[in-house]
Amino acid sequence: MAHARDALLDAALAALTHRPWSAIRMADLAAVARVSRQTLYNEFGSKEGLARALVRREADTYLQGVRALLAAPAPPGRNVVAVAEWIVARAAVRPILRALLTGAWNERLPEPRPARSGARPAPVPAQRRADAGPPAPGELVAQTAACAGERWAAGCELAVRIALSHVVAPPPPVTPGGAGPGQCAEPESWSPMTPAMTRLIETILSVETTSPRKTMP
Repeated sequence: MAHARDALLDAALAALTHRPWSAIRMADLAAVARVSRQTLYNEFGSKEGLARALVRREADTYLQGVRALLAAPAPPGRNVVAVAEWIVARAAVRPILRALLTGAWNERLPEPRPARSGARPAPVPAQRRADAGPPAPGELVAQTAACAGERWAAGCELAVRIALSHVVAPPPPVTPGGAGPGQCAEPESWSPMTPAMTRLIETILSVETTSPRKTMP
């Protein structure tokens, strides 16, 4: 039933672009995915289970993208910079990923809570993993850095943290009609990684360091 599961997750993700999670109905998702409601409940158990699966898939897809970028046939430092640039661009258009990386969840998104302690394990292996809950932002940053290997892990972690500072930084005080000081801009107004930030990461990575990761900020 992997195809049905992916179709249901795709339907849920598409629905989130138009309305908040609280307004999304399971029956509507089943109809869009062309599966029965029973299949939906067999796969996820509940709407909360579907939320956990959606968030877990976003984390897994993100890490797959990181690994692919780091495995590219280019100097490792350049690949780390590419990861930072990709994070900024992808977080701007994927609200669940942005929340996973920053911890800034809002009422439009599914709640990333793990299944209740003592609840019966899901019959679907993929759902059992999802029910454990998503990684916290710090865990996801650490997993990203680990993908770079021991030699580049510390530099990768710094690059990711610089990228995330760009994602969460409030916009400058511009505007009639736009976001004011201290307010988060809408995703459509976010800029990609700036050349200055890219140069900063490249400079950091060009410095040979033997400091263990645990001493990095």
